[in-house]
Amino acid sequence: MKRALISVSDKTGVIDLARALHEAGVDILSTGGTARLLGESGIPVREVASYTGFPEMLDGRLKTLHPLVHGGLLGRPDRADDRAAMRDAGILGIDLLVVNLYPFERASRDPRAGFTDVIEQIDIGGPAMLRSAAKNHAHVLPVVDSADYGIAIAALKNPASVTNAMRQRLAAKVFAHTARYDGLIAAYLEKAAQGPGTDAGEPLPEILDLTFIKRFAMRYGENPHQRAAFYEAPGASPASIAQAAKIQGKELSFNNMTDADAALECVRAFPEPACVIVKHANPCGAALGETLAAAYERAYATDPTSAFGGIIAVNRPLDEATCALIVGRQFVEVIVAPAVSAEAARVLAGKPGIRVLVVNMTEPMHTGFDYRRVSGGLLVQDRDQPETPVTLTPVSRRHPTAAEARDLVFAWRIAQFVKSNAIVFAREGRTLGIGAGQMSRVDSARVAVWKAEEAGLSVKGAVLASDAFFPFRDGLDSAAAAGVTAVIQPGGSVRDAEVIASACEHDIAMVFTGRRHFRHA
Repeated sequence: MKRALISVSDKTGVIDLARALHEAGVDILSTGGTARLLGESGIPVREVASYTGFPEMLDGRLKTLHPLVHGGLLGRPDRADDRAAMRDAGILGIDLLVVNLYPFERASRDPRAGFTDVIEQIDIGGPAMLRSAAKNHAHVLPVVDSADYGIAIAALKNPASVTNAMRQRLAAKVFAHTARYDGLIAAYLEKAAQGPGTDAGEPLPEILDLTFIKRFAMRYGENPHQRAAFYEAPGASPASIAQAAKIQGKELSFNNMTDADAALECVRAFPEPACVIVKHANPCGAALGETLAAAYERAYATDPTSAFGGIIAVNRPLDEATCALIVGRQFVEVIVAPAVSAEAARVLAGKPGIRVLVVNMTEPMHTGFDYRRVSGGLLVQDRDQPETPVTLTPVSRRHPTAAEARDLVFAWRIAQFVKSNAIVFAREGRTLGIGAGQMSRVDSARVAVWKAEEAGLSVKGAVLASDAFFPFRDGLDSAAAAGVTAVIQPGGSVRDAEVIASACEHDIAMVFTGRRHFRHA
Protein backbone atom coordinates (compact mmCIF):
# COMPACT_ATOMS: atom_id res chain seq x y z
CA MET A 1 0.00 0.00 0.00
CA LYS A 2 1.54 3.28 -1.16
CA ARG A 3 -1.22 5.86 -1.09
CA ALA A 4 -4.53 6.45 0.72
CA LEU A 5 -7.24 9.06 0.30
CA ILE A 6 -9.19 9.89 3.46
CA SER A 7 -12.23 12.18 3.51
CA VAL A 8 -14.73 11.57 6.30
CA SER A 9 -17.63 13.40 7.88
CA ASP A 10 -17.73 11.06 10.89
CA LYS A 11 -14.21 11.29 12.36
CA THR A 12 -14.56 8.25 14.63
CA GLY A 13 -11.27 6.29 14.66
CA VAL A 14 -9.76 8.21 11.75
CA ILE A 15 -6.75 9.57 13.67
CA ASP A 16 -5.65 6.10 14.77
CA LEU A 17 -6.07 4.80 11.22
CA ALA A 18 -4.15 7.71 9.68
CA ARG A 19 -1.36 7.37 12.23
CA ALA A 20 -0.98 3.67 11.41
CA LEU A 21 -0.89 4.52 7.70
CA HIS A 22 1.78 7.19 8.21
CA GLU A 23 3.94 4.90 10.37
CA ALA A 24 3.76 2.31 7.56
CA GLY A 25 5.04 4.88 5.07
CA VAL A 26 1.74 5.41 3.26
CA ASP A 27 1.20 8.85 1.65
CA ILE A 28 -2.11 10.36 2.73
CA LEU A 29 -4.32 12.57 0.58
CA SER A 30 -7.21 14.30 2.29
CA THR A 31 -9.75 17.10 2.06
CA GLY A 32 -11.13 19.97 4.13
CA GLY A 33 -11.91 19.24 7.76
CA THR A 34 -10.30 15.79 7.67
CA ALA A 35 -7.01 17.22 6.44
CA ARG A 36 -7.07 19.89 9.15
CA LEU A 37 -7.78 17.34 11.87
CA LEU A 38 -4.98 15.05 10.76
CA GLY A 39 -2.54 17.95 10.42
CA GLU A 40 -3.40 19.21 13.90
CA SER A 41 -2.78 15.68 15.18
CA GLY A 42 0.76 15.73 13.78
CA ILE A 43 0.07 13.40 10.87
CA PRO A 44 1.55 14.55 7.53
CA VAL A 45 -1.16 14.91 4.92
CA ARG A 46 -1.41 16.36 1.42
CA GLU A 47 -4.55 18.31 0.53
CA VAL A 48 -6.34 17.02 -2.54
CA ALA A 49 -6.49 20.58 -3.89
CA SER A 50 -2.69 20.86 -3.88
CA TYR A 51 -2.44 17.52 -5.66
CA THR A 52 -4.99 18.32 -8.38
CA GLY A 53 -3.99 21.98 -8.67
CA PHE A 54 -7.72 22.76 -8.59
CA PRO A 55 -8.81 24.66 -5.46
CA GLU A 56 -12.00 23.79 -3.63
CA MET A 57 -14.80 26.04 -4.83
CA LEU A 58 -18.56 26.65 -4.67
CA ASP A 59 -18.45 26.58 -0.86
CA GLY A 60 -16.75 23.18 -0.90
CA ARG A 61 -19.27 21.62 -3.29
CA LEU A 62 -16.50 20.94 -5.81
CA LYS A 63 -13.22 19.43 -4.66
CA THR A 64 -12.77 15.73 -5.52
CA LEU A 65 -14.54 15.52 -8.89
CA HIS A 66 -11.27 15.56 -10.81
CA PRO A 67 -9.51 13.13 -13.20
CA LEU A 68 -6.43 12.96 -10.94
CA VAL A 69 -8.64 11.65 -8.14
CA HIS A 70 -10.89 9.31 -10.11
CA GLY A 71 -8.05 8.18 -12.35
CA GLY A 72 -6.19 7.08 -9.23
CA LEU A 73 -9.26 5.18 -8.03
CA LEU A 74 -10.19 3.60 -11.38
CA GLY A 75 -6.73 2.84 -12.79
CA ARG A 76 -5.74 -0.83 -13.05
CA PRO A 77 -2.01 -1.24 -12.37
CA ASP A 78 -1.97 -4.74 -13.88
CA ARG A 79 -2.81 -3.32 -17.32
CA ALA A 80 -0.04 -1.71 -19.37
CA ASP A 81 -2.39 0.70 -21.16
CA ASP A 82 -3.79 1.96 -17.85
CA ARG A 83 -0.28 2.43 -16.43
CA ALA A 84 0.77 4.38 -19.51
CA ALA A 85 -2.33 6.59 -19.47
CA MET A 86 -1.86 7.34 -15.77
CA ARG A 87 1.84 8.12 -16.26
CA ASP A 88 1.14 10.45 -19.16
CA ALA A 89 -1.56 12.30 -17.19
CA GLY A 90 0.44 12.44 -13.96
CA ILE A 91 -2.13 10.35 -12.11
CA LEU A 92 -0.98 8.69 -8.89
CA GLY A 93 -2.53 5.36 -7.99
CA ILE A 94 -4.68 5.21 -4.83
CA ASP A 95 -4.64 1.91 -2.92
CA LEU A 96 -7.00 2.73 -0.06
CA LEU A 97 -10.09 4.96 -0.03
CA VAL A 98 -11.64 5.86 3.33
CA VAL A 99 -14.81 7.91 2.90
CA ASN A 100 -18.05 8.38 4.75
CA LEU A 101 -20.75 10.77 3.63
CA TYR A 102 -22.25 14.05 4.71
CA PRO A 103 -24.80 13.47 7.50
CA PHE A 104 -27.88 13.86 5.32
CA GLU A 105 -29.98 11.49 7.43
CA ARG A 106 -29.28 13.40 10.64
CA ALA A 107 -30.04 16.73 8.96
CA SER A 108 -33.29 15.46 7.42
CA ARG A 109 -34.54 14.42 10.87
CA ASP A 110 -33.58 17.68 12.57
CA PRO A 111 -36.81 19.70 13.01
CA ARG A 112 -34.74 22.91 13.11
CA ALA A 113 -33.17 22.29 9.70
CA GLY A 114 -34.76 24.06 6.75
CA PHE A 115 -35.09 22.51 3.31
CA THR A 116 -32.00 24.33 1.95
CA ASP A 117 -29.92 23.25 4.96
CA VAL A 118 -30.87 19.62 4.39
CA ILE A 119 -30.15 19.78 0.66
CA GLU A 120 -26.64 21.09 1.39
CA GLN A 121 -25.99 17.81 3.22
CA ILE A 122 -26.36 15.81 0.00
CA ASP A 123 -22.87 14.47 -0.70
CA ILE A 124 -21.83 14.35 -4.36
CA GLY A 125 -18.07 13.75 -4.41
CA GLY A 126 -18.13 11.13 -1.65
CA PRO A 127 -20.49 8.68 -3.38
CA ALA A 128 -18.66 9.20 -6.68
CA MET A 129 -15.30 8.30 -5.10
CA LEU A 130 -16.78 5.34 -3.25
CA ARG A 131 -18.39 3.93 -6.37
CA SER A 132 -15.14 4.34 -8.33
CA ALA A 133 -13.12 2.54 -5.65
CA ALA A 134 -15.76 -0.17 -5.20
CA LYS A 135 -15.85 -0.84 -8.93
CA ASN A 136 -12.06 -1.18 -8.88
CA HIS A 137 -11.99 -3.10 -5.59
CA ALA A 138 -9.49 -5.61 -7.02
CA HIS A 139 -6.89 -2.81 -6.80
CA VAL A 140 -8.38 -0.30 -4.33
CA LEU A 141 -9.56 -1.13 -0.83
CA PRO A 142 -12.88 0.75 -0.37
CA VAL A 143 -13.77 1.46 3.27
CA VAL A 144 -17.02 3.24 4.15
CA ASP A 145 -17.48 2.06 7.75
CA SER A 146 -15.18 2.91 10.67
CA ALA A 147 -15.80 -0.64 11.95
CA ASP A 148 -13.67 -1.83 8.99
CA TYR A 149 -10.61 0.34 9.74
CA GLY A 150 -9.04 -2.73 11.33
CA ILE A 151 -9.02 -4.43 7.93
CA ALA A 152 -6.99 -1.58 6.47
CA ILE A 153 -4.55 -1.66 9.40
CA ALA A 154 -4.20 -5.43 9.08
CA ALA A 155 -3.44 -5.01 5.38
CA LEU A 156 -0.44 -2.82 6.27
CA LYS A 157 1.07 -5.60 8.36
CA ASN A 158 0.06 -8.50 6.14
CA PRO A 159 -1.22 -7.71 2.63
CA ALA A 160 -2.21 -11.35 2.18
CA SER A 161 -4.82 -10.93 4.92
CA VAL A 162 -6.99 -9.00 2.45
CA THR A 163 -8.56 -11.69 0.29
CA ASN A 164 -10.59 -11.21 -2.86
CA ALA A 165 -13.71 -12.22 -0.95
CA MET A 166 -13.00 -9.54 1.65
CA ARG A 167 -12.54 -6.91 -1.06
CA GLN A 168 -15.84 -7.98 -2.62
CA ARG A 169 -17.64 -7.71 0.73
CA LEU A 170 -16.25 -4.19 1.26
CA ALA A 171 -17.35 -3.23 -2.26
CA ALA A 172 -20.82 -4.63 -1.65
CA LYS A 173 -20.99 -2.64 1.58
CA VAL A 174 -20.14 0.53 -0.33
CA PHE A 175 -22.86 0.04 -2.93
CA ALA A 176 -25.40 -0.86 -0.24
CA HIS A 177 -24.41 2.27 1.69
CA THR A 178 -24.68 4.61 -1.28
CA ALA A 179 -27.95 3.01 -2.41
CA ARG A 180 -29.48 3.60 1.02
CA TYR A 181 -28.11 7.15 1.02
CA ASP A 182 -29.83 7.81 -2.30
CA GLY A 183 -33.01 6.22 -0.94
CA LEU A 184 -33.02 8.59 2.03
CA ILE A 185 -32.64 11.57 -0.28
CA ALA A 186 -35.41 10.36 -2.59
CA ALA A 187 -37.75 9.77 0.37
CA TYR A 188 -37.04 13.25 1.74
CA LEU A 189 -37.64 14.95 -1.60
CA GLU A 190 -40.86 12.98 -2.18
CA LYS A 191 -42.08 14.05 1.26
CA ALA A 192 -41.11 17.69 0.57
CA ALA A 193 -42.86 17.62 -2.81
CA GLN A 194 -45.99 16.26 -1.18
CA GLY A 195 -46.04 19.35 1.03
CA PRO A 196 -47.27 19.88 4.59
CA GLY A 197 -50.87 19.36 5.56
CA THR A 198 -51.86 17.09 2.70
CA ASP A 199 -53.13 13.55 3.15
CA ALA A 200 -53.30 12.73 -0.55
CA GLY A 201 -50.06 10.75 -0.34
CA GLU A 202 -47.44 10.30 -3.00
CA PRO A 203 -48.32 8.40 -6.16
CA LEU A 204 -47.55 4.71 -6.29
CA PRO A 205 -44.17 4.43 -8.06
CA GLU A 206 -43.81 2.67 -11.40
CA ILE A 207 -40.54 1.11 -10.21
CA LEU A 208 -40.08 0.37 -6.52
CA ASP A 209 -36.48 0.56 -5.32
CA LEU A 210 -36.23 -0.24 -1.62
CA THR A 211 -33.01 -0.15 0.35
CA PHE A 212 -32.99 -1.23 3.99
CA ILE A 213 -30.03 -1.32 6.36
CA LYS A 214 -29.48 -4.13 8.85
CA ARG A 215 -29.70 -2.81 12.40
CA PHE A 216 -29.47 -5.98 14.45
CA ALA A 217 -29.89 -9.74 14.31
CA MET A 218 -32.71 -11.39 16.23
CA ARG A 219 -32.69 -14.59 18.24
CA TYR A 220 -34.88 -16.18 15.58
CA GLY A 221 -37.87 -15.51 13.36
CA GLU A 222 -41.48 -16.45 13.96
CA ASN A 223 -40.19 -19.92 14.86
CA PRO A 224 -36.81 -21.07 16.24
CA HIS A 225 -35.75 -22.70 12.98
CA GLN A 226 -36.06 -19.39 11.07
CA ARG A 227 -33.24 -16.84 10.95
CA ALA A 228 -34.23 -13.20 11.37
CA ALA A 229 -32.86 -9.66 11.53
CA PHE A 230 -34.29 -6.15 11.69
CA TYR A 231 -33.69 -3.82 8.74
CA GLU A 232 -34.51 -0.13 8.90
CA ALA A 233 -36.22 1.62 6.00
CA PRO A 234 -34.86 4.87 4.53
CA GLY A 235 -36.25 7.92 6.31
CA ALA A 236 -37.92 5.91 9.08
CA SER A 237 -40.15 8.17 11.16
CA PRO A 238 -38.77 9.22 14.57
CA ALA A 239 -42.13 8.04 15.92
CA SER A 240 -41.81 4.52 14.48
CA ILE A 241 -40.83 1.30 16.21
CA ALA A 242 -37.69 1.38 14.03
CA GLN A 243 -36.45 4.39 16.01
CA ALA A 244 -37.30 2.95 19.44
CA ALA A 245 -34.54 2.96 22.05
CA LYS A 246 -34.26 -0.28 24.03
CA ILE A 247 -33.27 0.79 27.53
CA GLN A 248 -33.24 -2.67 29.10
CA GLY A 249 -34.06 -6.31 28.51
CA LYS A 250 -33.15 -9.32 26.43
CA GLU A 251 -32.61 -9.08 22.70
CA LEU A 252 -35.77 -8.59 20.67
CA SER A 253 -37.34 -11.40 18.71
CA PHE A 254 -39.21 -11.21 15.41
CA ASN A 255 -42.56 -11.62 17.16
CA ASN A 256 -41.63 -9.01 19.78
CA MET A 257 -41.11 -6.44 17.03
CA THR A 258 -44.32 -7.19 15.13
CA ASP A 259 -46.43 -7.13 18.29
CA ALA A 260 -44.71 -4.02 19.65
CA ASP A 261 -45.39 -2.25 16.36
CA ALA A 262 -49.09 -3.20 16.51
CA ALA A 263 -49.36 -2.03 20.14
CA LEU A 264 -47.61 1.26 19.38
CA GLU A 265 -49.83 2.02 16.38
CA CYS A 266 -52.96 1.35 18.41
CA VAL A 267 -52.09 3.27 21.58
CA ARG A 268 -51.00 6.31 19.54
CA ALA A 269 -54.59 6.65 18.29
CA PHE A 270 -55.74 8.07 21.64
CA PRO A 271 -55.16 11.56 23.05
CA GLU A 272 -56.23 10.44 26.54
CA PRO A 273 -54.04 8.31 28.85
CA ALA A 274 -54.33 4.84 27.32
CA CYS A 275 -52.97 1.32 27.61
CA VAL A 276 -53.08 -1.39 24.94
CA ILE A 277 -52.06 -5.00 25.49
CA VAL A 278 -51.25 -7.01 22.35
CA LYS A 279 -50.86 -10.76 21.96
CA HIS A 280 -50.05 -12.40 18.62
CA ALA A 281 -50.53 -9.10 16.74
CA ASN A 282 -54.05 -8.50 18.12
CA PRO A 283 -55.13 -6.21 20.96
CA CYS A 284 -56.43 -8.45 23.76
CA GLY A 285 -57.24 -5.51 26.02
CA ALA A 286 -57.33 -1.73 25.76
CA ALA A 287 -58.59 1.06 27.95
CA LEU A 288 -58.53 4.75 28.77
CA GLY A 289 -58.07 5.97 32.33
CA GLU A 290 -57.70 9.07 34.45
CA THR A 291 -54.26 7.69 35.31
CA LEU A 292 -51.99 5.32 33.46
CA ALA A 293 -52.33 2.77 36.26
CA ALA A 294 -56.13 2.86 35.93
CA ALA A 295 -55.87 2.44 32.15
CA TYR A 296 -53.60 -0.59 32.58
CA GLU A 297 -55.85 -2.26 35.17
CA ARG A 298 -58.91 -1.83 32.96
CA ALA A 299 -57.08 -3.11 29.85
CA TYR A 300 -55.70 -6.13 31.72
CA ALA A 301 -59.14 -7.05 33.05
CA THR A 302 -60.44 -7.60 29.49
CA ASP A 303 -58.47 -10.81 29.04
CA PRO A 304 -55.97 -11.67 31.81
CA THR A 305 -55.23 -15.05 30.25
CA SER A 306 -54.14 -13.63 26.88
CA ALA A 307 -52.29 -10.73 28.56
CA PHE A 308 -49.76 -13.25 29.94
CA GLY A 309 -46.61 -12.92 27.85
CA GLY A 310 -48.05 -9.99 25.91
CA ILE A 311 -46.76 -6.62 24.82
CA ILE A 312 -47.95 -3.55 26.74
CA ALA A 313 -47.96 -0.08 25.19
CA VAL A 314 -48.83 3.15 27.01
CA ASN A 315 -49.01 6.68 25.64
CA ARG A 316 -47.81 8.50 28.74
CA PRO A 317 -44.45 8.30 30.55
CA LEU A 318 -44.32 5.04 32.49
CA ASP A 319 -44.58 5.87 36.20
CA GLU A 320 -43.68 3.84 39.27
CA ALA A 321 -47.27 2.96 40.23
CA THR A 322 -48.14 1.58 36.78
CA CYS A 323 -44.83 -0.23 36.50
CA ALA A 324 -45.28 -1.88 39.91
CA LEU A 325 -48.76 -3.06 38.90
CA ILE A 326 -47.49 -4.61 35.68
CA VAL A 327 -44.46 -6.46 37.04
CA GLY A 328 -46.35 -7.55 40.17
CA ARG A 329 -49.25 -9.01 38.22
CA GLN A 330 -48.09 -10.58 34.98
CA PHE A 331 -45.30 -11.85 32.79
CA VAL A 332 -44.71 -9.30 30.06
CA GLU A 333 -42.38 -9.56 27.07
CA VAL A 334 -42.13 -5.89 26.06
CA ILE A 335 -43.25 -2.53 27.45
CA VAL A 336 -43.49 0.39 25.00
CA ALA A 337 -43.71 3.93 26.38
CA PRO A 338 -42.79 7.52 25.40
CA ALA A 339 -40.58 7.77 28.51
CA VAL A 340 -39.78 5.92 31.73
CA SER A 341 -39.48 7.69 35.08
CA ALA A 342 -36.42 7.09 37.23
CA GLU A 343 -38.60 5.40 39.84
CA ALA A 344 -40.17 3.10 37.25
CA ALA A 345 -36.71 2.25 35.90
CA ARG A 346 -35.68 1.07 39.36
CA VAL A 347 -38.74 -1.19 39.52
CA LEU A 348 -37.96 -2.58 36.07
CA ALA A 349 -34.36 -3.24 37.04
CA GLY A 350 -35.68 -6.03 39.26
CA LYS A 351 -37.01 -7.73 36.11
CA PRO A 352 -33.99 -7.48 33.76
CA GLY A 353 -35.55 -9.79 31.18
CA ILE A 354 -38.36 -7.36 30.33
CA ARG A 355 -37.60 -5.47 27.15
CA VAL A 356 -38.41 -1.76 27.52
CA LEU A 357 -38.71 0.38 24.38
CA VAL A 358 -38.90 4.17 24.51
CA VAL A 359 -40.54 5.67 21.43
CA ASN A 360 -41.17 9.27 20.42
CA MET A 361 -44.96 9.60 20.50
CA THR A 362 -45.15 13.37 20.00
CA GLU A 363 -43.96 13.34 16.39
CA PRO A 364 -46.71 12.48 13.89
CA MET A 365 -46.27 9.23 12.03
CA HIS A 366 -45.25 9.79 8.43
CA THR A 367 -47.83 8.90 5.85
CA GLY A 368 -46.43 6.48 3.34
CA PHE A 369 -46.69 2.98 2.05
CA ASP A 370 -47.41 -0.34 3.69
CA TYR A 371 -45.58 -3.34 2.21
CA ARG A 372 -46.65 -6.99 2.27
CA ARG A 373 -44.48 -9.75 0.87
CA VAL A 374 -46.07 -12.47 -1.28
CA SER A 375 -44.39 -15.24 -3.24
CA GLY A 376 -42.55 -13.64 -6.12
CA GLY A 377 -43.57 -10.07 -5.40
CA LEU A 378 -44.54 -7.26 -3.10
CA LEU A 379 -47.93 -5.70 -2.41
CA VAL A 380 -47.87 -1.94 -1.82
CA GLN A 381 -50.66 0.16 -0.39
CA ASP A 382 -51.17 3.42 1.48
CA ARG A 383 -50.96 3.10 5.25
CA ASP A 384 -54.36 2.80 6.92
CA GLN A 385 -54.16 5.96 9.01
CA PRO A 386 -56.62 6.37 11.94
CA GLU A 387 -59.50 8.70 11.13
CA THR A 388 -59.39 12.13 12.78
CA PRO A 389 -62.14 12.79 13.54
CA VAL A 390 -64.24 9.65 13.14
CA THR A 391 -67.37 10.33 11.07
CA LEU A 392 -70.54 9.11 12.82
CA THR A 393 -73.55 9.02 10.52
CA PRO A 394 -76.65 7.77 12.39
CA VAL A 395 -78.74 5.39 10.28
CA SER A 396 -81.08 3.95 12.95
CA ARG A 397 -84.23 5.42 14.41
CA ARG A 398 -82.52 5.98 17.77
CA HIS A 399 -79.33 8.04 17.74
CA PRO A 400 -76.48 7.26 20.15
CA THR A 401 -76.27 9.14 23.43
CA ALA A 402 -73.16 11.24 24.13
CA ALA A 403 -71.72 8.43 26.27
CA GLU A 404 -72.44 5.83 23.59
CA ALA A 405 -70.86 8.05 20.95
CA ARG A 406 -67.64 8.29 22.97
CA ASP A 407 -67.54 4.53 23.38
CA LEU A 408 -68.31 3.95 19.72
CA VAL A 409 -65.31 6.05 18.69
CA PHE A 410 -63.12 4.25 21.23
CA ALA A 411 -64.22 0.80 20.03
CA TRP A 412 -63.82 1.83 16.38
CA ARG A 413 -60.21 2.88 16.96
CA ILE A 414 -59.43 -0.46 18.58
CA ALA A 415 -61.19 -2.45 15.83
CA GLN A 416 -58.89 -0.90 13.24
CA PHE A 417 -55.96 -2.78 14.81
CA VAL A 418 -57.72 -6.14 15.27
CA LYS A 419 -57.31 -8.80 12.56
CA SER A 420 -60.38 -9.21 10.37
CA ASN A 421 -63.07 -10.21 10.92
CA ALA A 422 -62.87 -7.85 13.89
CA ILE A 423 -65.52 -7.35 16.57
CA VAL A 424 -64.95 -5.18 19.66
CA PHE A 425 -67.31 -4.77 22.61
CA ALA A 426 -66.60 -1.73 24.78
CA ARG A 427 -68.11 0.35 27.56
CA GLU A 428 -66.91 3.44 29.45
CA GLY A 429 -63.61 3.66 27.58
CA ARG A 430 -62.51 0.05 27.96
CA THR A 431 -62.74 -3.15 25.95
CA LEU A 432 -64.92 -5.95 27.30
CA GLY A 433 -64.46 -8.60 24.64
CA ILE A 434 -62.54 -8.81 21.36
CA GLY A 435 -63.13 -11.29 18.53
CA ALA A 436 -60.36 -11.49 15.93
CA GLY A 437 -59.45 -13.33 12.77
CA GLN A 438 -62.52 -15.55 12.42
CA MET A 439 -63.79 -16.58 9.02
CA SER A 440 -67.28 -15.29 9.88
CA ARG A 441 -68.26 -12.00 11.52
CA VAL A 442 -70.88 -13.81 13.59
CA ASP A 443 -68.17 -16.18 14.88
CA SER A 444 -65.99 -13.20 15.83
CA ALA A 445 -68.92 -11.78 17.82
CA ARG A 446 -69.42 -15.12 19.58
CA VAL A 447 -65.72 -15.29 20.45
CA ALA A 448 -65.81 -11.73 21.83
CA VAL A 449 -68.83 -12.51 24.04
CA TRP A 450 -67.21 -15.74 25.22
CA LYS A 451 -63.94 -13.95 26.05
CA ALA A 452 -65.86 -11.35 28.06
CA GLU A 453 -67.69 -14.05 30.02
CA GLU A 454 -64.41 -15.86 30.69
CA ALA A 455 -63.05 -12.64 32.22
CA GLY A 456 -66.17 -12.20 34.35
CA LEU A 457 -67.39 -9.24 32.28
CA SER A 458 -70.78 -8.57 30.76
CA VAL A 459 -71.37 -6.97 27.38
CA LYS A 460 -74.92 -5.99 28.34
CA GLY A 461 -75.24 -2.24 27.79
CA ALA A 462 -72.01 -2.16 25.75
CA VAL A 463 -71.33 -0.81 22.28
CA LEU A 464 -70.02 -2.90 19.41
CA ALA A 465 -67.57 -2.01 16.64
CA SER A 466 -67.17 -4.03 13.44
CA ASP A 467 -64.26 -3.29 11.10
CA ALA A 468 -66.40 -4.04 8.04
CA PHE A 469 -70.09 -4.10 7.22
CA PHE A 470 -72.50 -6.78 8.43
CA PRO A 471 -73.40 -8.81 5.33
CA PHE A 472 -76.58 -10.15 6.98
CA ARG A 473 -78.85 -9.07 9.79
CA ASP A 474 -77.88 -12.14 11.87
CA GLY A 475 -74.88 -10.18 13.19
CA LEU A 476 -77.15 -7.46 14.56
CA ASP A 477 -79.59 -10.00 15.95
CA SER A 478 -76.73 -11.69 17.83
CA ALA A 479 -75.51 -8.32 19.13
CA ALA A 480 -79.00 -7.51 20.38
CA ALA A 481 -79.24 -10.86 22.13
CA ALA A 482 -75.97 -10.07 23.92
CA GLY A 483 -77.39 -6.77 25.18
CA VAL A 484 -75.58 -4.30 22.91
CA THR A 485 -77.12 -0.81 22.81
CA ALA A 486 -75.12 0.82 19.99
CA VAL A 487 -73.14 -0.32 16.93
CA ILE A 488 -70.53 1.32 14.73
CA GLN A 489 -69.68 -0.11 11.31
CA PRO A 490 -68.68 1.23 7.88
CA GLY A 491 -71.88 0.27 6.06
CA GLY A 492 -71.93 -0.45 2.35
CA SER A 493 -73.59 -3.87 2.22
CA VAL A 494 -76.30 -4.60 -0.33
CA ARG A 495 -78.34 -5.68 2.71
CA ASP A 496 -77.78 -2.51 4.74
CA ALA A 497 -81.53 -1.93 4.83
CA GLU A 498 -82.09 -5.32 6.52
CA VAL A 499 -79.31 -4.64 9.03
CA ILE A 500 -80.68 -1.18 9.83
CA ALA A 501 -84.16 -2.68 10.24
CA SER A 502 -82.74 -5.16 12.76
CA ALA A 503 -81.12 -2.32 14.72
CA CYS A 504 -84.37 -0.39 14.82
CA GLU A 505 -86.36 -3.45 15.90
CA HIS A 506 -84.00 -3.93 18.84
CA ASP A 507 -83.78 -0.18 19.64
CA ILE A 508 -80.04 -0.23 18.89
CA ALA A 509 -78.41 3.02 17.87
CA MET A 510 -76.31 2.38 14.79
CA VAL A 511 -73.88 4.67 12.98
CA PHE A 512 -71.99 4.25 9.71
CA THR A 513 -68.47 5.60 9.21
CA GLY A 514 -68.15 5.10 5.46
CA ARG A 515 -64.65 3.65 5.90
CA ARG A 516 -63.67 -0.01 6.25
CA HIS A 517 -60.63 -1.17 8.24
CA PHE A 518 -59.76 -4.70 7.12
CA ARG A 519 -56.48 -5.89 8.61
CA HIS A 520 -55.39 -9.19 7.11
CA ALA A 521 -51.71 -9.32 8.08
